[in-house]
Amino acid sequence: MQHTPPTRPLGMTRRRMALALPLLGAAAWLPSLAWASAAPAAVLRDARALMGTRIDMVAEGSHPAAVRAAMAEAWHTMERLAAMMSRYEPGSAVSAVNRAAGGPAVAVPPEMMAVLQSAQQLAERTHGAFDITVGALKAWHFDTGQTTLPDARTLEAQRRLVGYRGLLLDARAGRARLAERGMALDLGGAAKLPILEAGMQALRRHGIDNAMVNGGGDVLVAGQLNGRPWRVGLRDPRAPEKMLGVLALEGQAIVASSGDYERFFMVDGQRQHHILNPATGRPTHGPHGVGLLARDAASVNGLGTALMVLDRTGAQALLRTRPQVQALVAGRDGHLWQTPGMAARLQLTT
Repeated sequence: MQHTPPTRPLGMTRRRMALALPLLGAAAWLPSLAWASAAPAAVLRDARALMGTRIDMVAEGSHPAAVRAAMAEAWHTMERLAAMMSRYEPGSAVSAVNRAAGGPAVAVPPEMMAVLQSAQQLAERTHGAFDITVGALKAWHFDTGQTTLPDARTLEAQRRLVGYRGLLLDARAGRARLAERGMALDLGGAAKLPILEAGMQALRRHGIDNAMVNGGGDVLVAGQLNGRPWRVGLRDPRAPEKMLGVLALEGQAIVASSGDYERFFMVDGQRQHHILNPATGRPTHGPHGVGLLARDAASVNGLGTALMVLDRTGAQALLRTRPQVQALVAGRDGHLWQTPGMAARLQLTT
């Protein structure tokens, strides 16, 4: 077993641990012990703390030793990438870029460059609704039990440092630069899904066709479990203690979620949550929560955060540009709306 770095979150999107069932609007695999006990194939399960949350892995194969070896490689891959892209790790590539803000460009590994490029592309498409330079908003401390609003002057000074156009990438040279001193990257909303997908790809390289990786509510599946579809539950963002419905998935699929109920504190009756609007430096006033379904991480990575920033019109317009993504959105007015594909796939439980 590889040494696991301290379980600090990648950024400002750490979710609570998901145990047997999903918590607070996240998606999660719903186990069926009867299926596992009746099947001749070996079904192995493991869980570790990583990226500030709990990662659950399930893999099925004919030979237990081979399955264990595949899972070990998947864990090693995810742990390596998480350490590379954590702003809380002083030796990480992200920390190196942040320390050099306002100075010369810094060399970054190819895996991180791919994440940065993808994030910049989404920032362009959403006109900054998604922006990984929100790392400059250091006045917010949701992970340490903050209970008061940041000083307005401090927050405004930090907000002025947020701007994706200030992140300059030279993909050919493998270098990244932040234009102004005080700027900072936060890859919490951009790196988690690619890291989970890299773990799934490691399993597939080792011949594992049937597997599930659940990262604190973002669920990736491949194949089936004992010849039956994987079952992934979606919590109701309006009432996170309730299950809204179940998705039966087989083949390659990913369910991703975002919500304003994951980490927050209350001030004067107002919820101050961890999903920040890059334009204001303050918590978003868009939907309460978003659930997304697609075949790959690239289709949904960062999309949930962007939808949380946008209003309903903007969110629907953005989703129309991604017909491969199915979505469920809980509006601030309490109404749910879904794309036709999500409505057809989600088996309601209420």
